[in-house]
Amino acid sequence: MPALRAAVVNVAIDPELQRYAALDQRLLAAVRGIHILSTVAWPASLENRMIEAYGQGRFSLPAVSYQVPELAAARAELAAIEAAAVEVGAGDPLGEYLRRTAESWQVAAQMLEAVGTAGVTAPSIALYGKPDDRIPGSQRSNLDAARYFVELSDELGADLLADDGGGIDAEVLRAALAETLDVFFGDDMIRVEVDPELTAKAAAGATRIRLRGGVSFSQYDHHQLLAHEAFVHSLTALNGRRQPLLASLGRTSPRVTATQEGLAVFAELISGAIDIARLKRISLRIVAIDMALGGADFVEVYRYFHARGQSVADSFHSAQRVFRGVPPGGGAVFAKDNVYLSGLLTVHTFFRWALRQRRLDLLRYLFAGKLALHDVISLQPHFASGAILPPRWLPPWMQHVHGLAGKLAFSVFINGIHMDRVREDDLLPGA
Repeated sequence: MPALRAAVVNVAIDPELQRYAALDQRLLAAVRGIHILSTVAWPASLENRMIEAYGQGRFSLPAVSYQVPELAAARAELAAIEAAAVEVGAGDPLGEYLRRTAESWQVAAQMLEAVGTAGVTAPSIALYGKPDDRIPGSQRSNLDAARYFVELSDELGADLLADDGGGIDAEVLRAALAETLDVFFGDDMIRVEVDPELTAKAAAGATRIRLRGGVSFSQYDHHQLLAHEAFVHSLTALNGRRQPLLASLGRTSPRVTATQEGLAVFAELISGAIDIARLKRISLRIVAIDMALGGADFVEVYRYFHARGQSVADSFHSAQRVFRGVPPGGGAVFAKDNVYLSGLLTVHTFFRWALRQRRLDLLRYLFAGKLALHDVISLQPHFASGAILPPRWLPPWMQHVHGLAGKLAFSVFINGIHMDRVREDDLLPGA
């Protein structure tokens, strides 16, 4: 295990592939100064002041200032890398992978250079999609799915069913997570820290998971953090860092965000770590993005969350996620939260498709690094040749492939039962 901590495995790269490895290293160097979430983040001190004011019924639009990054040089280098990938990689999926990745980082750079303005909206939608995008294999949209889950959760009493877990202190949870991760990955492979400035409740990288200080966590939070942050986000980053050919597989590029977040929420679902209240939260955010695009301002979006059962602090943080990096007056959004539900639906469909095709190997490839679904399919020849390594670590639920196949097979069949055709008498014994 300690030998793996150096990240990259000592595997000889085919001389024919060296050109891709060189371009990949240029790509990593070019994007070193591009940091999406930290650029659009709000200071915790501002949030705390405004949450207190909102709790007292004093509403005003947040006044947030942002540091606009200078990314012209990065964009120029990314454009050159994209052109080189087209020239060098004609007909090879490695060239297409590099082209797509460089292109997505250019869009992200343009988005960040517009931070603080409505100009963030269009590139963020290009990267993360929008609520009325269609779900693959369906005539319904992401927004339709969000409204369905909100309605269903209200019918089931999601707020009453939510597990409060007795309120686990962040430091207590930090210690519990660290112990589990040391056993799974090896001692000190992943640090767990409490960060009072963190906007999200948790965030994960390859070697560090941060928890927001000053909040309490539930047992469901504990299970979700393991399934979502540790066994997907950190795990795929660590596997990606071991790749000898494409080192960029260790970093989340903008174009893979939907797959990575969808896979993480799918992991919650398949491992039993998600509850209906969680589905409601990610669905409400999509409705809120749609509201903001339609002109709703920050206060109106906050009130929407609060009216649907969220606390003052949670409602503020939920609205803040929609308005990161954009003016709070309505009509502009940071669209990243669109990917959680749309990604879940797409990844779930991919898992079912792979089962139908009897290609469980494709599902394992998903964990070899920070990949999009498109990459898993297009890069198959390079997985087969060994140029791209299989994952060193798999989530616990992926290690029991027969159990996973059983769950997916059941879902494939049960999906053919139309609930609008089921009568109560059909469910009664002897009917």
